[in-house]
Order: sequence, then C-alpha cells, then structure tokens
Amino acid sequence: VTGMTTPDFVPAMKKVVAIVTDKGGQTSHAAIVSRELGIPCVVGTEKATKDLKNGQFITVNGARGEVYKGAVSSGKWVVGETHIPSPQLKTATKIYVNLAEPELAAEVAAKNIDGVGLLRAEFMIAQIGVHPKKLIKERKQKLFISKLSQGMNTFCEHFYPRPVVYRATDFKTNEYRNLTGGKAFEPEEPNPMMGFRGAYRYISDPSVFELELEAIKKVRKEFDNLWLMIPYVHLPWELSEVKKVVASAGLLRSSSFKFWMMVEVPSNVILLEDFLKVGIDGVSIGSNDLTMLILGIDRDNSEVAKIFNEKDPAVLWALEKIIKTCHKYKVTCSICGQAPSTYPEIVEKLVSWGITSISVNPDVIDQVREEVFQAEKNV
Repeated sequence: VTGMTTPDFVPAMKKVVAIVTDKGGQTSHAAIVSRELGIPCVVGTEKATKDLKNGQFITVNGARGEVYKGAVSSGKWVVGETHIPSPQLKTATKIYVNLAEPELAAEVAAKNIDGVGLLRAEFMIAQIGVHPKKLIKERKQKLFISKLSQGMNTFCEHFYPRPVVYRATDFKTNEYRNLTGGKAFEPEEPNPMMGFRGAYRYISDPSVFELELEAIKKVRKEFDNLWLMIPYVHLPWELSEVKKVVASAGLLRSSSFKFWMMVEVPSNVILLEDFLKVGIDGVSIGSNDLTMLILGIDRDNSEVAKIFNEKDPAVLWALEKIIKTCHKYKVTCSICGQAPSTYPEIVEKLVSWGITSISVNPDVIDQVREEVFQAEKNV
C-alpha cells in the first residue's frame, strides 16, 4: 500500500501478493507492472495510505478495482467461462509482448508469441540500484554493462531467433534520483514527465546511453536478435543526432539490427514523414504517453483518470495517421501501449488500418491473438 510506485519499487513489488495505491490510473506504473507480474492491483484510491493500517488484513480484487476489509470468500465473485484459444493460432499481424523482468522470459517465450515488442530497460537498471553516473565516476562502468547485458541476454536467449526490441532507458529525473547516488546527478524538475528524458538526454549527456550501447554490442556477439528503440523523441534533428551516437558505437542498421523509434509525442504524428526520412526501420506507438499528450490529461493523476481515454476520436485519428504514413514509407509499425491489451475494438481498428505488429501484456497474449485472427478475416 503506497502513494504510487516508480521503477525502483519493482524488487519490493515482486514480493507482495497485491498492490493498492492512492494515485495513478490504468496506464500508471503500478497498473502496468502488476499486470506483468500477475499481481492484483487497485490504483487511484486517493485514500489507501490513510485508511489502511500496517498489519490490517484486506482482500484486493484487481479485476473489479475493489478493496475489502478482512478475508472475502472467492464465491463472492462469479467469474465467467474463459475461452482458451489454440496456441497454434497464426496471424499475419505479429503479436509481440511487453516485458521487463528477466525472470519471466522463459515462461512467456514458451507462449504463442512472435517476439518482445517492448523490453523496458528501467526495471533492470532499478535492480542494479545505483545511478549509472555514480558508477562511471567510480570507474565501475563494466559492472553496469555486465549486469544490464545479463538481463538482455536472458530475453534474447529464450526468445531466439524472435526479435527483442530493447527500449533505451526512459527514466525521468525523479526516478533517476531514487537510485543510490542519484540526487547528486539529477535536477529537481517541476514536471519530470515532460522534462530531461529520452532522446534529448542521450545527445545532451550521452555517457549513460553509451553504456547501454556497449551492453547491446556485448549481447549481440552471441544473439543477433536484439534491436534498439529510442523513446521520447521531440524533433527529427534529435533522432538524427541519436543515430550518430549509435553509429559511432559501432551499431549499424542491418538485416539483423533494426533501429526503431517510439511515437508518443504529438510532434511525432505531425512530422512523422520527416522522422521517417531520417532513416529508421520501425516505429512503435506508445499510446499511453501519446494519449496523455494529445488530450492534455496526466495519466498518473487519479483526479482526471476517468477522462483519460485511448478511444477518443483525436487519439484514434492519430493512430490511423501513423499506421498509414508508415505504410506509405514501407516502415514497420507496431504499438506497445496499454490500449490493445485493454480494448478489443481498438485491436480491430489497428488491424483494419494495417498495423504490422501489436505488443501486449503477457496475460492477454492469447486473447489478443484471437482478436487479431478474427479481425483479419474482415480485412
């Protein structure tokens, strides 16, 4: 029970049986991670930390968003019959998975899945626990590279030869500050969500990004199914500069090394053709941040969570434009936000517009595969 969670909470989250937070919505950190870990979670209660006491026994129903005092008989909830589709179902649209925890790699890789569409760096770095620049200052870069590459290696080994799309670190400054030594290297920003993060950070201060690239190179010596995706790119010139940093590290685009970009800022949608002309192999739509920024709604704020809507016409217009523009330039288009994991009607629209792949939470792989299978019949 906490106000809200950040990536440094993950080691503790893996040890609990349920999570309840004061703040957040369905695309908040707690909601996303709990789904991956298979833990019941209720977010945005506004008063959990005030009303619930240490040692108090409660029952958490994540599916219904309810918290009860004491133990509640499982007979209180009637669960509908669940249809389990054939694990051999095949679709033209690839179904990828969003992952962060190396411990889950083997289990998820055994499912009917085409690869990892979003490998989050933040949780592996949170487990290292020390700010990367502190390690650099102490000349312990090799420790960071070793631990990060071990995590990457686990995913690449279990999913080989299926692709693993690694999203470079997208820690915000407040999250970096929570790591050991972080306060010495990070500013206190009034709005970290829109602050010093992503591509601009890589080119302004590339030292940590360069360590990530070294870890990628180390893994690719054994497994060539590891690709790179750049998050939170404001403008085309940033993408161009990031490409130079990647190339100078010796990572060049090839048939086995794909260079992707997250599309999660409105400028990415408006200027998408200019971004594609910089030279990339694929884009992945980060519908969580994109919805937030298009609608101007803080996705972590429970006060406005009810109007955060990935099905809003403005968001759907953007999704269609992205997919069709990528088609025009023959660039792979994926989506890794929560929308397709939550709304079957969005899956149907994505398929009709011609999306290349859909990356979803581990718990809905088979469900989304079947939704895509049905949608493809109508194309």
